[in-house]
Amino acid sequence: MATFFIADTHFGDTHLVERRRQAFASVEAHDAALIARWNARIGAADEVWHLGDFAAHASREHCAAVFDRLNGIKRLVRGNHDSNRVLDLPWAEPPVESARISVQDAAGRTWRLFLAHYAHRAWPGLWRETRHLYGHTHATLPDTTRSCDVGVDAWDFSPVGLAEILARQDAATLVPEELARRDGG
Repeated sequence: MATFFIADTHFGDTHLVERRRQAFASVEAHDAALIARWNARIGAADEVWHLGDFAAHASREHCAAVFDRLNGIKRLVRGNHDSNRVLDLPWAEPPVESARISVQDAAGRTWRLFLAHYAHRAWPGLWRETRHLYGHTHATLPDTTRSCDVGVDAWDFSPVGLAEILARQDAATLVPEELARRDGG
């Protein structure tokens, strides 16, 4: 079992698909592509933390149909577009406003995470190396060494794992000369 993170899927959201028009011709193509990318990474036993805005402007029926097609054990940190049509879906646990969890990496090291839909400048556990994962900004805020946007706009419309997040945050701490040396340039 692995743990993944995602935010801002906006299933059924014709308004947002207009902004993503260069990647998707229609809301149907958008939803089908996001479902395919989700299921390509997520197995039945994998845990997925959705950090808000699962769907917007979609019917209850559409939300339920999409939810049923997605692999994994799904948990929700509520976003600003998550109304009852999303909150009433059969999440593994009731949706929350934020969460503090611990996840082990491939080497067995435990990482403390603070999950929220919104980006924070400070969060519980910041002083103890707790990392902050968020959505809502649609890749408009740069990541920091301890804070990362896990929204689909920042990750090629796919869920992201801890190793990828840590690698991106590690790269954020390197100065350009170190990046060039590391990448062979």
